[in-house]
Amino acid sequence: MYKKTLSCAALLWLSTTIVVSANTQTQHANTTPQPEQLYPTLLPKEALPELAQIGQYPVGVKTLKLVNKKQFNPSSQTLEDRKLTVEVWYPTNKTPTTTPKAVYRDETRLGLPFVLQGNATRNAEVVNLTGQPFPLVVLSHGYTGYRTIMFYLAEHLASHGYVVVALDHTDSTNAEVDMVKAPFSGFFSTLLNRSRDQQFTLDYFSGTNNFVSSIIDTQRAGLIGYSMGGYGAVNTVGGCYQFNQQTAATFTGSKDVNVINGAIELLNTCAGGQKAPAKVDPKWKAMIAIAPWGGNYQLFNAESLAKITTPTLYVAGDLDDISGYKGIQSLYQQTGGDSTYMLTYHNARHNIAPHPAPQIAYKNEIDLGHYFEPAWSNMQLNTINKHFALAMMDCHVKNQKDKCSFLQLNGQSNEQDAQGNPTPTWKGFAPRYATGMSWDMKKPKS
Repeated sequence: MYKKTLSCAALLWLSTTIVVSANTQTQHANTTPQPEQLYPTLLPKEALPELAQIGQYPVGVKTLKLVNKKQFNPSSQTLEDRKLTVEVWYPTNKTPTTTPKAVYRDETRLGLPFVLQGNATRNAEVVNLTGQPFPLVVLSHGYTGYRTIMFYLAEHLASHGYVVVALDHTDSTNAEVDMVKAPFSGFFSTLLNRSRDQQFTLDYFSGTNNFVSSIIDTQRAGLIGYSMGGYGAVNTVGGCYQFNQQTAATFTGSKDVNVINGAIELLNTCAGGQKAPAKVDPKWKAMIAIAPWGGNYQLFNAESLAKITTPTLYVAGDLDDISGYKGIQSLYQQTGGDSTYMLTYHNARHNIAPHPAPQIAYKNEIDLGHYFEPAWSNMQLNTINKHFALAMMDCHVKNQKDKCSFLQLNGQSNEQDAQGNPTPTWKGFAPRYATGMSWDMKKPKS
């Protein structure tokens, strides 16, 4: 277990004046939305990337309430129990045909409720199916977001033999942040807690008695973070934060030197809240950072990035105007290890991980802008994400060497070079079905 404590210097930061505003969004409880099916059209099997096809296991899902005790709360300036809601997907074969499939209830950034139809079965029985434990994968959303924003990925990985846990990062969800009146109210908590929440989730499910204890692999885990979740994920596998006077002032909104120094003391940690020298939990066997934030502000220490050995895949849109494509490229270029990859979606911006927009989001740009990609179908992005996420987890978490070949790709996917000469189709994709992407990977050290 990797427990963290705050230093005395950090606790002196009780005089800070960061404003954390409670969400005052209008409640929309008058109507109950009907479940939406976001993936109504199934492509022919031949048109799907090979590893995007559904796995052999039916999937169960359960919601849990967890508590990470005595964590520093920037709002109250005290140590408090940090409450976290998580969604857990798991392989099963006990899904009664009379039980309806799960639905996922969430709300948009403006507080408009919606209900999405899933393919998992709520509270299905946990069964030891293979005699072998299933590895854990932790999913971490962006700012703002919610735990089911990548439910398609969770259900997919669970169907292939993973226990997947996605968490609502407290102070950082659509339900808690008023994007009109106080859009940055939860941002400092996000900076402080992303990696801590990720590591706590691993500690809880690998080190305590819980409802999936009988089927979970306590020694192997993967981590997938989107946007601020990616910011946390890079830290969790060893990329230390290096906030300085300027960046700490920017993200606290304060000119008070004591506040700024207190923020630096709190934030500059590694691997789930540890002070250097930090030890990365060896259970993390693979990490995927989708549109990770922070590289655009040089928030990660280059020396620590170079020491990362956890196999890592960066995924980015080359027009990302939130995390900045050059910032993500710099993280990839500085990250050490032979198994470091980068997938680029050309002509994509930042919204390359969420499920497609629910219908209610089309009422306004603030909500639609949380999902919409102008040049890409979100469903297609989701499909490709499923393929590469499974390749990474099977190769590096389950150590299935045959799956590693799906990560050994030539530079671009268009099946022709700049001069029009044919190039090989990417492994796992049917001819003509993999355009608009490029792939980079580190050369093994000689």
